[in-house]
Amino acid sequence: MKARTVFYCTECGNETPKWQGKCPACGVWNTIVERPPEKTVKRSGSASVRSTGLGIPVNQPKLMSEIEATDELRFSTGMGELDRVLGGGAVRGSLVLVGGAPGIGKSTLMLQICDNLCRFASVLYVSGEESQRQIKLRAERLNVRGENLYLLSETDLENVVDAVHSLKPDILIVDSIQTLYRGEVASAPGSISQVKDCTMTLMQLAKGEGLTVFVIGHVNKEGSIAGPKVLEHMVDCVLYFEGERHIAYRILRAAKNRFGATNEIGVFEMEDAGLVEVPNPSEALLAGRPKDAPGTCVTCAMEGVRPVLAEIQALVVPSSLGNPRRVSNGFDYSRSMLLLAVLEKRGGLLLNGCDAYMNVIGGLYLDEPAADLAAILALASSFRDKPVPSDLVAIGEVGLTGELRTVNALGQRLAEVRRLGFSKCLIPKRVQGKLVPPEGLELIRVANVREALAALL
Repeated sequence: MKARTVFYCTECGNETPKWQGKCPACGVWNTIVERPPEKTVKRSGSASVRSTGLGIPVNQPKLMSEIEATDELRFSTGMGELDRVLGGGAVRGSLVLVGGAPGIGKSTLMLQICDNLCRFASVLYVSGEESQRQIKLRAERLNVRGENLYLLSETDLENVVDAVHSLKPDILIVDSIQTLYRGEVASAPGSISQVKDCTMTLMQLAKGEGLTVFVIGHVNKEGSIAGPKVLEHMVDCVLYFEGERHIAYRILRAAKNRFGATNEIGVFEMEDAGLVEVPNPSEALLAGRPKDAPGTCVTCAMEGVRPVLAEIQALVVPSSLGNPRRVSNGFDYSRSMLLLAVLEKRGGLLLNGCDAYMNVIGGLYLDEPAADLAAILALASSFRDKPVPSDLVAIGEVGLTGELRTVNALGQRLAEVRRLGFSKCLIPKRVQGKLVPPEGLELIRVANVREALAALL
């Protein structure tokens, strides 16, 4: 029987029986390519032991009551910020995908955690991009002790699995998934067939033998994991390393986590000796903030259970174009356009003939409504060229009628505001429950946008 040719999308992995210009699943143009027919391996029906093509045994079904649940299911990686994003530590037998742009610090982070992991476990670090000598030189620069650290420079997945079976490590780190390949798959390393097949094999290896696997994956220019989007559905946890190469701060986010929440972030700073944790990101993000400068305001956002203070800057200038230009960085573009309309209609500011630019300092992305009031004040401050008081923080959601609504965890936000030395906080007039402000913090309650502008500007 002749094998059937299949076409697939390089963005989302959707398969189609014929070529099309536009993918029917994700809607992206010119991403449908042909995949050569794969060879099928016939299996004997009388085989008593079932296994995968690489000798990984297939698990047999068990009763839930027969499965032992130990207390040592999680273990610390040695970096508190990474443990926070993972939900309290790494889970044994899990498959974690760490993605990020080239040069952002993925390999550095994985090599640094080996220093703590090797104290209680054996680690196999597989690299398809560096030689063993190069990895050792980088480890010495990062002050990583290699007592139980095994290094392997290999791109053939079969050799990697053989090394796992012979060494039997507790933790496996693969750098990166785009460099691995299987000889049975007739495609180049990094293609959708190779990436999917190699990831599936690693997942079976992790689940079948209780091996914790960290896989590094590069991202493309659109910001997603290079290769098929379906790769994110196969792993247990997807971490994204964000930040600009010319900015020292790096932010680690969880896009998917089967064993914890996905709203936590970890903040790191890139130095000469590697990544350094930033336990107090609010203070770091506000460092160098100008005083008495128009167009800037501070707000407090909740990243999971952690309150983080962020600075929103705005620049409003008269436009020389027929259609004013609007740019938003770190703030949702559609919501910024909504706030500009509310500020013009309910605040009385004529912004329809002005270019407006918004930016969140430090690489943060504010996607919660609590930052609306600070964005409104930053825009109005730049338009009127009057600074917002430097000791003030604005917290509140803005509605289409200009009213201010309360936000969740207001008590925790106010405590963080006072801890960093701010003495005033602008909040909605109506809040849920009884609010006791911290000592030394003055609360300015306003009901709508007009009252907020009248109280400050």
